[in-house]
Amino acid sequence: MTLELIGGYTIRQCASGLEAIKTAEEFLPQLFLLDVMMPDMGGEETWRRLKSNQELGEVPVVFMTAKAEISNKERLVEAGARAVIVKPFDPAELCSELEAIWSQM
Repeated sequence: MTLELIGGYTIRQCASGLEAIKTAEEFLPQLFLLDVMMPDMGGEETWRRLKSNQELGEVPVVFMTAKAEISNKERLVEAGARAVIVKPFDPAELCSELEAIWSQM
């Protein structure tokens, strides 16, 4: 809700990795915001599948995770993620954090 109400973004929220893939194919987003741990398949597997889609392969991804270890964050960034947001985070600051990430692309 914060992203839509405060940031003015058009978003699609999905309950699982499989739903995210199906929704992304229809919605064609400009950015993926994926949780590392999701039902059906995790965020990393979801991202691998999205990257294999010709229309979605270049869409940047930002991960959210409760696993705050530096090694996890570094691994995701080395794999091509634009950023990793550690949970818990302040929903009111999420928009400005995403805008900062977006401005660096």
